[in-house]
Amino acid sequence: MKPPMGDVSGLRVAHLIESDGPGGAERVVVELARALEAAGARSIAFLPANGEGWLARELEGSGVTVEHFPLQRRFTPGLARSLAAAFVRHRITVAHSHEFFMALYGLWASRRARIPHVITMHGGLYYTARLRRRLALRAAVALSARTVAVSEPLAARIASDLCVKRQRIVTIPNGVRFTPPEQVTLRVELGLSPEDRLLLSVGNLYPVKGHHHLVGALRILAARHPRLHVAIAGRGDAAETLAASARSCGVAHRLHLLGLRSNIPALLAASDIFVLPSLSEGLPLALLEAMFAGCPIVASDVGEVGVALAHGDAGVLVAPGDPVALAAAIDGLLSNRSHASDLGARAARRATAEYDVSGMVRRYVGLYEDVASLSSVARPGPHAAPLDLRPFCPTPVHAQPRTKDR
Repeated sequence: MKPPMGDVSGLRVAHLIESDGPGGAERVVVELARALEAAGARSIAFLPANGEGWLARELEGSGVTVEHFPLQRRFTPGLARSLAAAFVRHRITVAHSHEFFMALYGLWASRRARIPHVITMHGGLYYTARLRRRLALRAAVALSARTVAVSEPLAARIASDLCVKRQRIVTIPNGVRFTPPEQVTLRVELGLSPEDRLLLSVGNLYPVKGHHHLVGALRILAARHPRLHVAIAGRGDAAETLAASARSCGVAHRLHLLGLRSNIPALLAASDIFVLPSLSEGLPLALLEAMFAGCPIVASDVGEVGVALAHGDAGVLVAPGDPVALAAAIDGLLSNRSHASDLGARAARRATAEYDVSGMVRRYVGLYEDVASLSSVARPGPHAAPLDLRPFCPTPVHAQPRTKDR
């Protein structure tokens, strides 16, 4: 079924992203590219060579064209030239780059190809670590047709970090496509009885996701709720640290690290409460999925989370990094199932009204059409000097992995 939008057959969009693992930004690229292709536009996804291949597999059978590029450890004009040539070959009308490094390469290549360039920042703020990176991204924002943030707090943070006017940053919230599961098997897999209570958290196992605070909350709740378990779906370097923390707290038998899972709706359907203990976020897709599932939610009040949960009307908000407050909020929902059920129903209604994937796609299509209509007078001429951002970013591309939303 086509998204409710006008004729988009003239759009040919290049989607550029620096990683292809199962993260939030990558999932947005999948949804956007597939929806545009289904609506009659053309989508060409430019993905890093020798990556995980997850994103390309997700696009199989959608009609989306996939091209791979060698992501260099340092900024090189060769990659910008090859991307620009690919833009011309595919007759791209808009180049859409996701996150810091592709924002720079995408701008460089789009100027050579004389097409408008759009940036979306999803929440990875590692560019702030170096002044030269901030200056490079500031230049990219200034020279791109539009820059998008997935939340209002993120937009404000980017504007402040880069010393640009807030009006230059457009906000387009993420959206998800939620499909109820056909089978729910998690509780059987974990050997849980109907009397056991299960908390679920979804997110890659990085410190910024705050899972260690959830383990701390489990320790606090252990005596009051002796049948309480925590399951975390995700992967990352913090897995062993979390397991060791659970052992030291005496709750190792209650912590279940599920690894990477694709069947998130089925996990949510098996859970009593969804918990988002993050220390920093934009607008995480896992939160939106929990809302669509009607799952009672306890979440850190970071990024756009408070807005998504109607400032506490559709879920319980707590201060980030506080396991005592997290435990108290979880205890409140475990002890009052009626209130928990009511919050879950409110979250589902709000998700349906505000965060369906079709709304996100419509907003991006409107943005694409706006920038594609720009007069060629406003674009660089055929002999314009290529943009060279190498002096700003001499450090290796993968020196600091970006934080992924899930």
